[in-house]
Amino acid sequence: MTSALRSALGSRLLILDGAMGTMLQAADLSLDDFDGLEGCNEILNVTRPDVISEIHDRYLAAGADLIETNTFGANLSALGEYNIAERAVELAGAATRLARRAADAASTPDRPRFVVGSVGPGTKLPTLGHIAFAAIRDVYQQTIEAMIDEGADAVQIETCQDLLQAKAAVIGAHRAAAARGVDLPVMVDITVETTGTMLLGSETGAALTVLEPLGIDAIGMNCATGPAEMAEHLRTLSGAARVPVTCMPNAGLPVITGEGARYPLGPEDLTEALTDYAQRFGLSVVGGCCGTTPEHIAMVSAALAGRPVAPRHPVHVDAVASLYSEVPLSQDTAYLAIGERTNANGSKAFREAMLAENWDECIDIAKTQTRDGAHLLDLCVDYVGRDGTADMATLAARMSTAVTLPVVLDSTEPQVLRTGLEHLAGRCIINSVNFEDGDGPESRYQRVMPLVREHGAGVVALTIDEEGQARTREWKVRVASRLIDDLVGRWGMEVGDILVDCLTFPIATGQQETRRDGVETIEAIRELKSRYPGVRTTLGVSNISFGLNPAARIVLNSVFLHEAVEAGLDSAIVHAAKILPIDRIPEEQRDVALDLVWDRRGTDAPAPRGVEGYDPLTRFLELFEGVTAASMKAEREAELAAMPLLERLKQRIIDGNAKGLIEDLDEALTIKGALDIVNEDLLAGMQVVGELFGSGRMQLPFVLQSAEVMKTAVAHLEPHMEKTDAGGKGTLVLATVKGDVHDIGKNLVDIIVSNNGYSVVNLGIKQPVQAIIRAAEEHHADAIGMSGLLVKSTMVMRDNLLELNREGLARNYPVMLGGAALTRSYVEHDLNDLFEGEVRYARDAFEGLRLMDSVMAVKHGVPGSSLPEIRARRVPARPRAGSVGGAEAATSGGSGKSGGADPAQPDVRSDVARPTPAG
Repeated sequence: MTSALRSALGSRLLILDGAMGTMLQAADLSLDDFDGLEGCNEILNVTRPDVISEIHDRYLAAGADLIETNTFGANLSALGEYNIAERAVELAGAATRLARRAADAASTPDRPRFVVGSVGPGTKLPTLGHIAFAAIRDVYQQTIEAMIDEGADAVQIETCQDLLQAKAAVIGAHRAAAARGVDLPVMVDITVETTGTMLLGSETGAALTVLEPLGIDAIGMNCATGPAEMAEHLRTLSGAARVPVTCMPNAGLPVITGEGARYPLGPEDLTEALTDYAQRFGLSVVGGCCGTTPEHIAMVSAALAGRPVAPRHPVHVDAVASLYSEVPLSQDTAYLAIGERTNANGSKAFREAMLAENWDECIDIAKTQTRDGAHLLDLCVDYVGRDGTADMATLAARMSTAVTLPVVLDSTEPQVLRTGLEHLAGRCIINSVNFEDGDGPESRYQRVMPLVREHGAGVVALTIDEEGQARTREWKVRVASRLIDDLVGRWGMEVGDILVDCLTFPIATGQQETRRDGVETIEAIRELKSRYPGVRTTLGVSNISFGLNPAARIVLNSVFLHEAVEAGLDSAIVHAAKILPIDRIPEEQRDVALDLVWDRRGTDAPAPRGVEGYDPLTRFLELFEGVTAASMKAEREAELAAMPLLERLKQRIIDGNAKGLIEDLDEALTIKGALDIVNEDLLAGMQVVGELFGSGRMQLPFVLQSAEVMKTAVAHLEPHMEKTDAGGKGTLVLATVKGDVHDIGKNLVDIIVSNNGYSVVNLGIKQPVQAIIRAAEEHHADAIGMSGLLVKSTMVMRDNLLELNREGLARNYPVMLGGAALTRSYVEHDLNDLFEGEVRYARDAFEGLRLMDSVMAVKHGVPGSSLPEIRARRVPARPRAGSVGGAEAATSGGSGKSGGADPAQPDVRSDVARPTPAG
């Protein structure tokens, strides 16, 4: 039966049954029927099997292809509430026998019926420490083995509210299938609350990132809400899941009445919604949850049973996740920064806090790295004399809920890694796997890889083999190739989940044999990326500068990282706050550091340094003799102080330096107006930031530092901006789109537009399209503005425009779009072609203002008024630096990337003078 179910799951739309609990509540059951255990539905499998069988029969008669066993609460915590946890296996087996008997009776050669074991979440949340991961995993395994023994065709892990619980159930299911030697499809349904996340705050994308690599066969949603509230989340799953997508909504949001909860959606309403979703989101299984009955399923089955599954074209992104959100392993605008300060061997502050068991301080160090721009956190608790398993259990449990970033688990001990995996709800990376002690049965590699596979983790693969740490390019590439081939071929990993660490070593020791270590590492990265385009690379960057003073280390680390990224480095384990943009390093320091990295000595170095006897190491040490990080900062402050006032303001934006900013702004206000300062001086600084960003000379964390300084400056100037038309000229709804957290530029648009007499409804970050639509309708908006910094945000904006089309609202709301990855051509040609209304590109806050003026002029019928003419698409001529232009960063640099279906291709821009705002 299992092979038949797999075949059906991928080809035709299957109908799952409706609510078991709703039917039991409608039955005339006494406390005796429950054996005195009121509310324990699972006990009815042995006390009133006739009732359970009748419900199965009714759903099968209604047209269900799949019926679920009455085992939602047959788990450790739920049965533990009744003090009968030991009966979980018995009750699961009894329930599956009843369902199997009913399904077999209803099956025909043309239409087999399938039994799906229902696996509920229980009543305790492991992420919050209510219950141990291993305990619930093992009971899940036992109950699923019982289901298999009694004829279950698949299991459905449903109503998942805690990703750690869902992981335990999936792993338990796989272990059960392996123990019984069967192929068991595993389907998972998450539950998203009306807040837009799972109960513990997990976004839908995070759930997919965590669960799909575990080897599940379908993912979907059930419970909590009706179908209307599921649309956004189903869109996310449909667009990214490589496995079938399912949907089992409640019969609407429950309405509380004097007689209890009542579900408002009848069979017609549910069928209409599921018919729409089946086509729109390519659903493979539909059914009902709370409040649905055989009548609901009969109508859904009549409309949908047997239909071909609508095609989907999912776009997979290699990613890891925290409990809360996913982080792509390929960053749009920077290398993937792995914070190194939560490593007991690399951070004195973290080690001392851990040794003192000052756990709050450990978490504060982790949070600081988040603020400094890290994307992931490297967690290592290995320290001589400590119980690493206990330390990992404590810190991983705390970090799971207290830190929003995914974790790289770093340990030489498999048991410590296991402990981390069993306490972290997200998807982790294991640092590291290597062939140091070979790959035999007792090797660390063979002990770690089963953990990696079972938990669906990514890996950092070190170029170490039985001969030691690879030093030359050829050696590094040889070991990396061996690792990649084995990880993919034997362990079933995807290339994109492998981060190869080509290793680097100190190059400032003065020893001849270490001089080329930086070169060998960079060239190994370059060759590896050429051989395996999908593989990722990483480095512990600070090793390169070991032995130098702190000021010299900052410069050498920053220069080496820049060169490695140019060669194809994808990620780096760094202290992000101690990395400088390449353009912020004094010229001679930068050039000598480059000579040191590339081992350019004597006449091999460029002029004027390339002379006989020139040694970059000697010169580098001279440059930093007596120099400290503090003195470098003081020197930079002195340079700033010597600049003319308005030039200094511009430079503060470029440097992301807010020290002295307020005083400079107050002085500037004595010579020019607030809006002129923003328009002419501050935005000029952001334009330079955009050019540096687009050319790769400034990474995203520094762009955001600059944007924060810009935000502070504009907030200080805002009270000095003359507001026009206080009565309100029109209303703009602004939002950063779903999946994007960057809002500095959007907030600048808010300030500039609202100070020119418009009402602005600023919804904030990560806004789904339905929230944007609701706000536009509620506030009678005249236009909608959508913003985002990331490349993926361009696709979200596209989908949002299509949703406005579908809702018949496209002509009601002119839309302006802005963000770093957008271009005028992409917005005004590709997106305009598919949007039934008017959409325009807002390059910066002032163009947003001009667009609002045009929108309102057209709306009020001002003679000769119209929206700005769409420029003709231009033929790509030369690559241009990208930028943080558009409404998101409110710069005047533009993105410089293509129009065309791919917003990342180069495009020639024809810019015009910035309009002067009123007021």
